[in-house]
This record gives sequence, C-alpha cells and structure tokens, in this order.
Amino acid sequence: MKRNEMEKLLPRHNDILKELDEKDHVLVQDLCDKFNVSSVTIRKDLNYLESLGLLFRNHGGASKHVRYAYEKNVGEKESINVEAKQEIAKSALSLIQENDCVILASGTTMHYLARMLVNFGPLTVLTSSLRVAIELCNNPNINIIQLGGEVRKSSTSIVGSISETILKQFSCNKLFLGVDGIDMDFGISTSNAAEAHLNQLMIECSEQVVILADSSKLNVKGFGKIASLDKIDYLITDKGILEEDKNNLEEIGVSVIIN
Repeated sequence: MKRNEMEKLLPRHNDILKELDEKDHVLVQDLCDKFNVSSVTIRKDLNYLESLGLLFRNHGGASKHVRYAYEKNVGEKESINVEAKQEIAKSALSLIQENDCVILASGTTMHYLARMLVNFGPLTVLTSSLRVAIELCNNPNINIIQLGGEVRKSSTSIVGSISETILKQFSCNKLFLGVDGIDMDFGISTSNAAEAHLNQLMIECSEQVVILADSSKLNVKGFGKIASLDKIDYLITDKGILEEDKNNLEEIGVSVIIN
C-alpha cells in the first residue's frame, strides 16, 4: 500500500485491522458495538480497507483471508493441516460401531480415517473414494462397496449419474463427509458441482451426517452447495474453531466435537 493511502487511514481503521489480526474474522455488529458507530459507517470502513487490499469482505463482516474455496488436487490437500486432519479422523472412530453400514466420502481426512480402521470390524463401508477402498482392502473384516462411475482424477473419487444411481439403492447408519466450506448462511459446500450433488444424495440415504473439517473450513464457501447446516448431526474439528462459530452451530442442533 502506498504511503499516501496509509495516511488516509483513520484511527478506527487501524483499530479494525488490529482486531482482525487478533481474531482473523470480524463481524459488522461487533465492530459497531466496539466503536459505537452505525453499521453503515462500519461497512464503508470495511469496503475502503478492502479496496486497499487489507482485508476481504464477506457476509456480515470481514476476514484476513479469501473466504471462497477453490479446487485443489488431492496431492496438494495432503500437505495441508495434516496433524489436525489426523486427529479429526481419530475422533471420528468413536462414532463408528461394529456392524455399522457407513459411507466414507472422498477427501484426505477420509484417507486417514480408512487407515485407522485397519483392525476394526465387522463393518460395511460404501465409498466414492478409490483411495479409501484400496486402504480398506487391508482389513478382511470390512465389506467394501465401491461406487462406480466417472473418475475425478484430481480427487481420485467417483462422481456422476452412474454413482448416483447405485447410491440410491442403499441406506446407511452414518455418513462421514469432508467439505471445502462451512458457512452459517450458505451451509456446507465443496468446490466441485458434481461432487456436491453426489454428497447431497449421500445425505439423503444416511441416518446421521458427520462432517470432518478442520477449522480453516469455517466461514468459507465453495462453489457447490451440499446442504444447509441443519442437515448436520456432528461436526468434528480442531481447537481453532471460534467460540462464536461453535455456539452458532450448537444453536442449530449440530453437536460440535473439538480435538
């Protein structure tokens, strides 16, 4: 940012940026209360700061980072938040019981969960993930149903009409689903439309829905909406979740499990 632009910043602007550094995400109403000004004033402040590239506006507030998920290939995802994903997968084990029929969707957290099921069973697992199916082949006590159809090479998973037709023939106890975004207004989402549609059908044929997502997915939206938040029974995440987000989810009826 140029020097003359810095000089135009009001003390309140600097205070907003300081607040953002501390919390990563701020709400318009909270800023109104803090600085005793109107929401119109705060929105103008945020719009001005965004024009300078100092923050990103989103519904109801602003954040330090872009709150729109873009599609990453599975190789890139495997290097992001690895420890948090492994701990989340470990927590998910407590929700799986012997003789359950569960769906494991695609995603790197599902890969970790599949590895942790190495000594588990008996169990029936229906999955759209090629990697999950291969991982589970190491366990003779797990019956694996692999969805067929079009292969998304970027995620090594199956999507499309064939997989959707097969899926409609089953009813499962629980769905374990990874997402690219969790937004209080938009709901849960992913960056691929075909994946989002398949995930919608997975929810329809499952008695309970368990979302596995690290806290970086909170207040983020992907291109394809999967479902509203009231469709979720459990969210398993890490300690990075904001208390406000946790409370909002619990008010809707989501049980939030934090590692």
